[in-house]
Amino acid sequence: MNNTTQTGTGQSRLLAATPLLDYQHPDLQALVAARGWLKLDEYQRIGAVYDFVRNEITFGYNTGDELPASQVLADGLGQCNTKGTLLMALLRAVGVPCRFHGFTIDKALQKGAITGVAYLLAPASIIHSWVEVYFNGRWVNLEGFILDNAYLSRLQQRFAGATSFCGYGVATPDLACPPVTWAGEDTYIQKEGINHDFGVFDSPDAFYARHGSNLSGFKRWLYVHVVRHWMNRNVAKIRKSA
Repeated sequence: MNNTTQTGTGQSRLLAATPLLDYQHPDLQALVAARGWLKLDEYQRIGAVYDFVRNEITFGYNTGDELPASQVLADGLGQCNTKGTLLMALLRAVGVPCRFHGFTIDKALQKGAITGVAYLLAPASIIHSWVEVYFNGRWVNLEGFILDNAYLSRLQQRFAGATSFCGYGVATPDLACPPVTWAGEDTYIQKEGINHDFGVFDSPDAFYARHGSNLSGFKRWLYVHVVRHWMNRNVAKIRKSA
C-alpha cells in the first residue's frame, strides 16, 4: 500500500503503466492523440480526461472489476472500479500522477440500478474505489465520474425535490446538485455509501492482488453470462426514460 502524500521520489510509480493501467495500448494512445489532450495545461488535461470517462464511457456493468483500461474503453461502459481504471490509465498517459483508493460500499446504494435476483446475489458490501489525482500540490479525490450525465439527469428528473438520496448508483446529500463536475476540487457521487476504507494503492493491480474482487465461483459465472445483461438493460431503460 502506498501512503505517499507528495509525488517526489514516488512520482515514477504514480505514472507507471501496469497490466491494468495499459495506457501504452494503441487504442489509448490513439485516443490521447486524437483528442489533443497533451497540448492542454494540467488543469484542462485532467478535466478533459475526466469528462471523457464520465460521459463518453456510460455507466454500466462489465464482466468484472479486474479489466485492463483498454478493455473498458472497448466496452464503452463501466462502473466505479472499471471506469476508475480507465481514468487512471488516461491520466498517466497525459503525465498526471494518480493513485487508487479502495473501499467497500453498502449495496443499498445500488438498489434500483440493480433489481430482483441481481440485487439478492450482490454481496452486502461491494468493493468500490475512487481515483486520487495529484494537482496543485495536494491529492484531489475523483469519484463523480461514475455516472454519465444522461443517466444522472434522468434520476434528478425522476426524484425531483430529493436532497439526501441513496439508490440507483447514488449516495449523496444533494441529488439535485452533487459535486460531480471537475473544478480542481473533490468530486463525489457515492461517497455517502462507504462503509469500509482499505486505504490507497499505487495501482488497481496492487489492490486486487490483496483484496480480490466482488464475486467468484458460480456467482461470478452467473453474473458474467446472465445477470449483468439484466442490469445493463435496466440502466439503459432508466437513461432513456422520460
